[in-house]
Amino acid sequence: MNALTDTYTLQNGVEIPCVGFGTWQVEPGDEAVNAVKHALEAGYRHVDTAQGYHNEESVGRAVRESGLRRDSVFLTTKLTNSVRGYQQTIDAFNASARKLGTDYVDLFLVHWPVPFDFRDTWEKSNAESWRAMEDLHRDGRIRALGVSNFHGKHVEALKKTAKVMPVVNQIRLCPGDTQDEVVRYSRSQGMLLEAYSPLGVGRIFDVPEMQALADKYGRTIAQIAIRWSLERGYLPLPKSVTPERIRENTQVFDFELDPQDVEMMAGLTGAAGTSADPDRITW
Repeated sequence: MNALTDTYTLQNGVEIPCVGFGTWQVEPGDEAVNAVKHALEAGYRHVDTAQGYHNEESVGRAVRESGLRRDSVFLTTKLTNSVRGYQQTIDAFNASARKLGTDYVDLFLVHWPVPFDFRDTWEKSNAESWRAMEDLHRDGRIRALGVSNFHGKHVEALKKTAKVMPVVNQIRLCPGDTQDEVVRYSRSQGMLLEAYSPLGVGRIFDVPEMQALADKYGRTIAQIAIRWSLERGYLPLPKSVTPERIRENTQVFDFELDPQDVEMMAGLTGAAGTSADPDRITW
């Protein structure tokens, strides 16, 4: 990858820009609108949101106010944990499309495989929601289907009834949190790995080894972490609301990390936190 708008090609042929702008924990309203507009001005063409972030309307407004054509911005949103079932998923998707101000989304994900309210029925509930997503995909409302926080057993359960396979698994990936088994499985199924929280929700900035690498390469810690994601073959989704940092986070294509540094960063186990167990979440 040599530029922000270079793309990965998903298994179904859809092209997705290699770095996305994350909006988790970005407050709806002016904060989200301004952050996304700054990201688009900095060159991002891929924005990731979710029903559970409560900022879809702000993301959609920012895209419209940017003046960019809709088909030049790759938009992702996700099915929230409180919604499962065929018609409920159709209705939730339509609500997202209205909030985003678009007829279609580029990527729609099931956000978590085992929501607390569906813990006893998660397999059947996911199958019904996935059937709705397949119909929306068939009708051109969703260009690509994917999952988030799914482990192998969750995908295998989905495959029992699915006609369209997920082409993306969005999971927490950052230095020291590599989820190797999930990554291996996802890749064996042809899924692209998207890395949410690639900066460890800010905890990466307190890791001495990351500061040493920033000094070595003359880069910011964030740039080192984002470059690490790219060199591992992930699609990182960094988030910031600060214009200067939003721009800095795009400047990751004019240097490479030494292989031993890539491995060292992978081995910083738990330094920037660890992934939640999707079978035990309480939301």
